[in-house]
Amino acid sequence: MGLIILKKQVSKRRHLWWRWLVGIIVVIALALFAAGSYFFSVAMVPSHKSFINNSNRISRSDPLYTQKMWFKRAPKQQWTMKSAQGDYRLVADYLPASHQTTRNVIILHGFMGRKEKMGEYATMFHRMGYNVLMPDARAHGQSQGKYIGYGWPERYDVRKWSEKLIARNGQQSQIVIFGVSMGGATTMMTSGIPLPHQVKALVEDCGYDSLNAELNYEAGNLYNIPQVIRAPLIASLSLINRVKNGFYVHQASSTAMLAHNHRPMMFIHGSKDTFVPTRMVYQNYAATRGPKRLWIVKGAKHAASYAKEPHEYPQRIARFLNQYVK
Repeated sequence: MGLIILKKQVSKRRHLWWRWLVGIIVVIALALFAAGSYFFSVAMVPSHKSFINNSNRISRSDPLYTQKMWFKRAPKQQWTMKSAQGDYRLVADYLPASHQTTRNVIILHGFMGRKEKMGEYATMFHRMGYNVLMPDARAHGQSQGKYIGYGWPERYDVRKWSEKLIARNGQQSQIVIFGVSMGGATTMMTSGIPLPHQVKALVEDCGYDSLNAELNYEAGNLYNIPQVIRAPLIASLSLINRVKNGFYVHQASSTAMLAHNHRPMMFIHGSKDTFVPTRMVYQNYAATRGPKRLWIVKGAKHAASYAKEPHEYPQRIARFLNQYVK
């Protein structure tokens, strides 16, 4: 009789233990989902971000003041098209070259940026004799969209913009794709899909090697989240992103797409970049299969290489591109 009672007590304790265990797992899962939902809104939903400087002010002390002011005053055409999936209206500014040319460039902005923030780069390429097309990425600026894609869905939008350029400027068009930060990652991701033969070369400045690595890094850099928590947190965010935004975080890899690229590409990165760490550029550079060049700009912070070297920056890009765009 005592043995039976003992067995019942043990069974009851096991049952209680399993209930506690299941309860703890449910609580952890709910906590991860809540945290994943919060960071999804921070990372994927367009809104004001405290860690991004999107001021419109142009200071006279800015080393690129002249370039920015020229762009601000330059007459622009507005182009529109549907996104590659046909769900959003996308908007771009177009600045034709001052003379007839086959040279064209598509300039891609960064996270929570917009086409107007790329004015100094537009001026640079315009001075090189290029027609300049500057799209607002989906969910940025004047373009429609619910969520930020970090270059993954946008790569097909970029291809569609290139086809629009060719339709407008002719089959003899030569196209360069250029991007900074998220725009640099978009450039690299675009390089790995089939593109019109008119796309001759690409230039990326401070793009990340993968979205997963960048989110992991920023979770520690901006929020001091311990490494042991980051993996399940990003997994939760990734699942939410798959449902709402159409892809898992680990899919958005610049490095993986560069492995399919055989076009010439130039890589630029500041040596003092703490937003997209400088180490990421080496993996990207190693991955691409075409002619390539790497320039680490000494002392430059994130997306500040042009401002750090306002004379050398356009010279180096021009020397690289002139080998492939005639």
